Amino acid sequence: MATLCYFGIDVSKNRLDVAANPDESSWQFSNDEKGISQLLTLISKHSPELVVLEPTGGYEIPVTVALAAEGVKVVVVNARQIREYARAIGKLAKTDKIDASVIASFAAVIKPAIRPVNDDQALRLKATVSRRRQLSDMVKAETSRLDKPYHEEIKLHILAHIAWLREELSRIDDDLKQMIQNSPVWREKDELLKSVPGIGNVLSAVILAELPELGTLNRKQIAALVGVAPFNRDSGAMRGKRMIWGGRATVRAALYMAALVGIRYNPLISEFYYHLLSHGKAKKLALVACMRRLLTILNAIIKHRTEWKYA
Repeated sequence: MATLCYFGIDVSKNRLDVAANPDESSWQFSNDEKGISQLLTLISKHSPELVVLEPTGGYEIPVTVALAAEGVKVVVVNARQIREYARAIGKLAKTDKIDASVIASFAAVIKPAIRPVNDDQALRLKATVSRRRQLSDMVKAETSRLDKPYHEEIKLHILAHIAWLREELSRIDDDLKQMIQNSPVWREKDELLKSVPGIGNVLSAVILAELPELGTLNRKQIAALVGVAPFNRDSGAMRGKRMIWGGRATVRAALYMAALVGIRYNPLISEFYYHLLSHGKAKKLALVACMRRLLTILNAIIKHRTEWKYA
């Protein structure tokens, strides 16, 4: 019986470091059209069972899409998982070649589940949502600077920059709305999500772009994926506080704002929040529980394709 082969790819802006497991072969290609073509030729010769990469600020997208287009089983894994795996097997040194070898070993041992690779339309939506978040952060940063004792001329410059940023935000919002309206699938999901009090255009767009698994997982799985599932911290007789950990920070941040709005305007979330407070829960813990409850509701709505109803 032939030994299964697994590939790990460490991606940087200009280079692809590739390693195989278990034979520990390694290669290096440029991260451009020519290098990706050479990588595909290599892949065709070895037929790996699975190829694993880390997210690298978007530099992994061209090679991931190219691999998926060729029918290669490929998955992009959270970098934190890879680093923790490296520490667990005693690989503390860090170079691109070592990282590729660790990723290949991770692929062979852990065998992470394969998720569908986003098509170009989905990648564009995700990039637009990311750009909107950057612009929003810049508006907040510039607005905070107005409180500092700058010269009046500098304040006028800051105000002009804020005005420009807000115009860009408005344009981005129009683009997002148009992209969602142009897709029957996204349009239906958007309407379902926004039927829930507290869910607006921003959170709906974030979920469509960055949580495509919504509706395909059970409530525990989706909560863990986003990072709002509490994990036990027990050892022997010690019982530590349960804490949330990991997950998709951008989705979690949007859920946080939606939960705050939901406490005021969504009767189910509001009742749940004040019920927890009345039983001695701290406000922060109660808010996280509301985030988890809201995510569960959204997951069920998308799964069953039914609008929000409060009986």
